[in-house]
Amino acid sequence: MWLNNILETIGNTPLIKLNRITKDIPATVLAKVDYFNPGNSIKDRMALKMVEVAEKEGKLKPGGTIIEGTSGNTGMGLALAACVKGYKCIFVTTDKQSKEKADILKAVGAEVIVCPTNVLPEDPKSYYSVAKRLGQEVPNSMYMNQYDNLANRQAHYESTGPEIWEQTEGKITHLVCTAGTGGTITGTAMYLKEKNPNIQIWAIDVYGSLLTKYYNTGEIDMSQVHPYISEGFGEDFVPQNYDMSVIDKFEQVTDKDGAVMARRIAKEEGLFCGYSAGSCIQGLMQLKSTLTKDDVVVCIFHDHGSRYVGKIYNDEWMMERGFLDVKTFKDIVSGRSTKKLVSIEPGHTVAQAVELMKKYDIEQIPVIKNNELIGAVSESGLFLKIFSSPEIKNATVESVLEPAYPIVAFDTPVERLGNLITKESGAVLAKDEKGEYHIVTKYDVIHSLAK
Repeated sequence: MWLNNILETIGNTPLIKLNRITKDIPATVLAKVDYFNPGNSIKDRMALKMVEVAEKEGKLKPGGTIIEGTSGNTGMGLALAACVKGYKCIFVTTDKQSKEKADILKAVGAEVIVCPTNVLPEDPKSYYSVAKRLGQEVPNSMYMNQYDNLANRQAHYESTGPEIWEQTEGKITHLVCTAGTGGTITGTAMYLKEKNPNIQIWAIDVYGSLLTKYYNTGEIDMSQVHPYISEGFGEDFVPQNYDMSVIDKFEQVTDKDGAVMARRIAKEEGLFCGYSAGSCIQGLMQLKSTLTKDDVVVCIFHDHGSRYVGKIYNDEWMMERGFLDVKTFKDIVSGRSTKKLVSIEPGHTVAQAVELMKKYDIEQIPVIKNNELIGAVSESGLFLKIFSSPEIKNATVESVLEPAYPIVAFDTPVERLGNLITKESGAVLAKDEKGEYHIVTKYDVIHSLAK
């Protein structure tokens, strides 16, 4: 039997047991993987609900324009609804969000306006203020306002909560969810608490957000607010979708820990998830000491990793922020007792090259002329030539040149170097900050990884 449109595929996402990454947790840990929604995020649920409620209340009329401030996922859900129902979309986002998110929104026909991140919500340039202003200025439009629109949490009360209850056969003991607009965690918690008031609801927040301090004290403390890199959760104000009475604990995680954990989830569980999933599991890890073997924990995995390929799944982006603890070409060179490169000029003899190999106990020598790499000589290559023609030892190195070694950046990760060192090319070179060459061989790579 067919479906009438893409919107009918929203919801009924799988609940998948985590095995490797949570092996040290005594409880059963399950992931509610909502990137199986058509827009690849849990926001499809509330986006459709907000549109349906707006239509029912007469606030969204045929041919109208949907306006929203969004980190990308809500926009995608609204765009899908707009495609099917015939609305236009204008989305306002921040320069913190990944470029992939903005590009995806444009691909489904939306206009995207990018605003600065590091301004207060009430600042006229903030994405909250711009979206609200456009909602007043654009004819026949509606500003959805996912933060204060209670249809947001209603969607999760009606769908996410019941699905989790049924999928766990009522055995759920803990819900772990990152906290942003408040819709997902509040709506889901409201339903689950009605079924069983003893279910623990853990909200995962990020350092730089004021939500945790507000939950603990009831105080809106702007001194808690500072820029953070994590996407899709954390706030610098308290949205109306929150009902803090259904939440049992707030736990904060760092930008780095959330990003690193997301990569681990992909590698160890095969679930290619977004930033919030990593932060969700990191928060769970920080609280795992309170869990028992009888507990059944459900973690919300909000969105898909494809939205973050230029960020948390990009080695260079991670290293620039100090998030990726990887060994590099530079680390290998810095850790060696001998740092000066042993090289030879093309006019020297093969015998001289062999003598250098014996003296320094090396197998690979780059051939350099006027500080430019023109080729190489290797122990194995020279052995074959000398064995077949002993007189060649008096010939010049230039006459027995082997292909030059690949040249890489000085901060190239060690794991990548292994792919460049082959039987034909036994080393790689890189220039340091002073423009001087350094060499790394297969032995260097093996030695560094074994440490």
